[in-house]
Amino acid sequence: MSHELIEKSKKYLWLPFTQMKDYDENPIVIESGNGIKVKDVDGKEYYDGFSALWLNVHGHRKKELDEAIKKQLDKIAHSTLLGMTNVPATELAEKLIEISPEKLTRVFYSDSGAEAMEIALKMAFQYWKNIERPEKQKFIAMKNGYHGDTIGTVSIGSIDLYHHVYGPLMFESFKAPIPDVYHSKSGNPVQCRDECLAILEKLLVEKHQEIAALTIESMVQGAGGMIVMPEGFLSGVRELCSKYDVLMIVDEVATGFGRTGKMFACEHEGVQPDLMAVGKGITGGYLPIAATLATEDIYQAFYDDYNKLKTLFHGHSYTGNQLGCAVALENLRLFERENLVEKVAEKSEYLHLLLEELKLLPHVGDIRQLGFMCGIELVYSKETNEPFPAEKRVGYHTTLKMRELGMLTRPLGDVIVFMPPHVSTKEELKVMVNILKEAIIEVTNGVKEVGTR
Repeated sequence: MSHELIEKSKKYLWLPFTQMKDYDENPIVIESGNGIKVKDVDGKEYYDGFSALWLNVHGHRKKELDEAIKKQLDKIAHSTLLGMTNVPATELAEKLIEISPEKLTRVFYSDSGAEAMEIALKMAFQYWKNIERPEKQKFIAMKNGYHGDTIGTVSIGSIDLYHHVYGPLMFESFKAPIPDVYHSKSGNPVQCRDECLAILEKLLVEKHQEIAALTIESMVQGAGGMIVMPEGFLSGVRELCSKYDVLMIVDEVATGFGRTGKMFACEHEGVQPDLMAVGKGITGGYLPIAATLATEDIYQAFYDDYNKLKTLFHGHSYTGNQLGCAVALENLRLFERENLVEKVAEKSEYLHLLLEELKLLPHVGDIRQLGFMCGIELVYSKETNEPFPAEKRVGYHTTLKMRELGMLTRPLGDVIVFMPPHVSTKEELKVMVNILKEAIIEVTNGVKEVGTR
C-alpha cells in the first residue's frame, strides 16, 4: 500500500515550492501524527522540526482542538460572510481584537497569510482614495522580504529566486534595506539599524506624498533566511511611517501567536501597526484561516452609503469558515489555559543554550533566533563567511540527512530552519538539536572531503 501511494503521489501531484524531480528521488507521504511527531506510510516517525511549515502550535491530534471541530460540525460546517456572519467568526473576531495591539479594532477574514497581506494592500490603497488623497498609490517593501505568492504579495516581495520570473506581472514598489547584521560589512547591530533607517527616511522624504503604505515582516524575515532585526529597528520604522503619513502594514503570519515568545512579535517593541496580517498559528495548525486587522480610522474610511462606492469589494468563498473559526477560538483558549506564550519565552532561553553548542561546528556561520524561530546558516568558511557553492545544495542535503535521522524540516538555501511546535519539551528540544548537529556534521564534512575549492 505504501509503495502504491508513493507512486500515485509521483504521478498525480504537483507540490508547492518543490522541484518535482527532487521529490521523485526522495518521496515521502505522511499518514498520521501524534504530539510533535508525524508518521509516514511506511510507519517511520519523524519529529516535526518545522511545525508543519511554521504553523503547528500544540502538536498533532490535540484533543481539545479535535473536539472543537467535531462540536462545530454537529451544527454547520460553512455558510458565508458575504452580507452576514456566523457565531464562531463573530466570537473569534472579538478575541483577536482583545489580544492584538490596542489600535487594531476590526477583523477581515481570509484563507491564507498571502491573502491577508493582499487584502491589507487593497485596504491601504483604497483608504487614501476614499479620503480623497488618491495620489498615494505606491508601496515600500523591505529588501529580502516575503509575504506570499499572490501577484500583489509578489510585487512587494524581494527574493529574486522566488519572484524574478513574474516581473512582467508585478506592480512596481520601492525597496528599502533591512539590517542583516551577519552579512553586513560592519557586523555592528546599531550601525546596521541606523544606516537602514537613514536610507528609509531619505526615501520617505522624497516619495512620501505618493506612498500609501510600507510593508514589513515583524521582527524576523522568515523566508529570506531567518533574519532577526536588531533592537529598535521595527519601532524606528513605525516612527518614520507616522512622521511621513504612511500606513504601516505588519506581516505577523509567521511570527504571530506566540512563535517569538510574545503573542505578536511587534509587542517586543510596542509597535502599533495600521494593518496587521495574521495566519498560520491562528488555528493551531489545523485549518486554513487568516485575517487582516485594521484600525478604526481605516475602517471608517470605507463606511458610507453604498452609492458612494467606498465598499471594500473583496472576499473569499470560505471567508470566516465556521470550522476554522471554532478551532481557532479553542486554540486561543488553550493559549490562556496553558500559559503557552510565557512557556515559549522560557523554553526559548534553554533552546538558545542548546543552539550555542552548534556555533562550535566549523561550518556553522551564524545562528539567528527569536523565540522558537531559528535559522542555522551553513558556510564553507567560518572565518570569511564564504558560502558553500550553490550547486552543492548543502542545506537541502542536510535536511535529507535529518529526515533519515528522524526529523523533518525545509531549508532556505543553506539556512536550516528549526521551528518546533510550541509545546515541545526541553527533552524533545535537546533530541531535535542533536539530530540537527549530527546531520550538519555529516553533510558538511562530506562536502569538505570531496573538495569544493
